[in-house]
Amino acid sequence: MHETLETLLAGAPVVLDGGWGTQLQARGLGIGDVPDEWNLTHPDRVEAVARDYVDAGSQIILTNTFGSSRPLLAKNELEAKTVEINRAGVEFSLRAAGDRAKVFASIGPSGVMLMMGEMSPEELEAAFAEQATAMAEAGAHGIVIETMADPDEVKVAIAAAKKTGLPVAACMVFDSGENSDHTMMGTSVEQAAEILTEAGADIVGSNCGKGIAGFVDVCKRLKAATDRPIWIKANAGLPEMVDGQTVYTQTAEEFAAEIPKLIDAGASFIGGCCGTSPAFIAAVRKQLG
Repeated sequence: MHETLETLLAGAPVVLDGGWGTQLQARGLGIGDVPDEWNLTHPDRVEAVARDYVDAGSQIILTNTFGSSRPLLAKNELEAKTVEINRAGVEFSLRAAGDRAKVFASIGPSGVMLMMGEMSPEELEAAFAEQATAMAEAGAHGIVIETMADPDEVKVAIAAAKKTGLPVAACMVFDSGENSDHTMMGTSVEQAAEILTEAGADIVGSNCGKGIAGFVDVCKRLKAATDRPIWIKANAGLPEMVDGQTVYTQTAEEFAAEIPKLIDAGASFIGGCCGTSPAFIAAVRKQLG
């Protein structure tokens, strides 16, 4: 096991951060704006999100790089700034973390459909490697591949991230099927655990797609299907439309009340995803005592 993970797991459960997109929106990110571009245009606001999570008690914070792979940035004519955007995202989180938290850089889906032949696996791996290398060179302590639905894409991403030598967490989103326990591509929880483990992920997990109560069963099933530590980042319940806007109504206290169940289910890394905030992380830390 990587030394960084051994140190973190000695004090498990490890508290992660919460949602980034909704926090950037609260700071002025508009509909249609590119969150990752804010690493260049609004660095102070990006760093403020990271710092608020550290102040709330996060032991690992992520980075504003979820959509910073070259294929995705190209859709907004930002591909020439791929390395700059990724390095900046890591640097802001590192400054905010200081010696109080570790920084795991975020890699999200590329927007490329491998099954449609939009890119070859080799080309996509090169794109993810460019992103991961920039993160590692900027000083990230680890990499988290998150919100993945396509098993082929996540395997490519893991292969690219592992080349950095950093510990790699890999997470899939289960929001489809009769019981919302499959990815959009039809991958079950057990299949995902096997795929992520065989691909070399150091941490196996799931994020987004459902509220925290729905993650208890997912966590149990992941734990039973892999020998890797489990990473869970749940949404603040299910979103509702209020006056034309997406709103998450679960409170921080309601979210935190579910934490003991997640721990019993085997989670070693616990945080929040869409709709969660520093208040949620503070409530989680309070719940853990």
